[in-house]
Amino acid sequence: MRKALVVGIDEYPQPLNGAVNDAKAMAEVLSTNGDGSPNFDVKLMISTEKKIDRINLRKGIDALFADESEIALMYFAGHGTLQSTGGYLVATDVKEYNEGVSMDELLSMANKSKSKNKIIFLDCCHSGACGVPAINENAMSQLKEGVSILTASRDSGSALEVNGHGVFTTLAVDAMKGGAADLRGHITPGSIYAYVDQALGAWDQRPIFKTNISSFTSIRTVTPRVPAETLRKLIKYFRNPQEEHALDPSYEDTYKNHDPEKVKIFKDLQKFVSVGLVAPVNAEHMYYAAINSKSCRLTVLGYQYWRLARDRRI
Repeated sequence: MRKALVVGIDEYPQPLNGAVNDAKAMAEVLSTNGDGSPNFDVKLMISTEKKIDRINLRKGIDALFADESEIALMYFAGHGTLQSTGGYLVATDVKEYNEGVSMDELLSMANKSKSKNKIIFLDCCHSGACGVPAINENAMSQLKEGVSILTASRDSGSALEVNGHGVFTTLAVDAMKGGAADLRGHITPGSIYAYVDQALGAWDQRPIFKTNISSFTSIRTVTPRVPAETLRKLIKYFRNPQEEHALDPSYEDTYKNHDPEKVKIFKDLQKFVSVGLVAPVNAEHMYYAAINSKSCRLTVLGYQYWRLARDRRI
């Protein structure tokens, strides 16, 4: 069971223009995988449909983390604020000393949850305060195993909106649509952060990633850049990871005496080269490696996928 609570709030005394749009975009991308198959069971809470006061926001978070689900994912877009007692997700009934749900409170609920994986996305100002001990150094502000947090900014930073969407969410949604996918089509919290981090410059808002996990969980899949059946051929073309695959002109389909079976193998090897799994030896391109009877070998990344194929994990 994969559950997601997606919250977007624009209706504030100081209104926002993109939080509801961001929530809708996030809900849409999480609900299915790239092939259209079901992914998360999404509960969408947006302020254009109902007021999201502190009580309703807290109830939604409680329900998300109440079950023993495979993944419980929380997404929030709206105002965030930093007080002497820590960071807060601002609700629609914001008042002085009653800003909304404390980020420490949110993390406490995630830490106590029996869900196997707890993932928190926050696109709001000061969101980096989630997971940072408050002034009383509350132990519950520390991440327990299975918790990951991705935030739009540092605890002292702002979250920007451009053209009716948050910068962080726009990048995160692009990452989930395939920009952060590995060769098998899996997208993880870590790969989403890497995608967002690389897209933002040193002077832009800086995203934060915090996690306490032993292995990354795929939160969405898309069509892989290399089909699994092709990746499995790595152990066929390279019987051990140190072995070089010898080439000759018959691998190249433009050669008059080419071998059709070798041409098929060569196309697979060229595909591996295009994604960084294989490299020609003593040749600039695979074409020249074949014409000049050179060879090709696994890269460091190629060895990792060779190992996955060998262990039948692909």
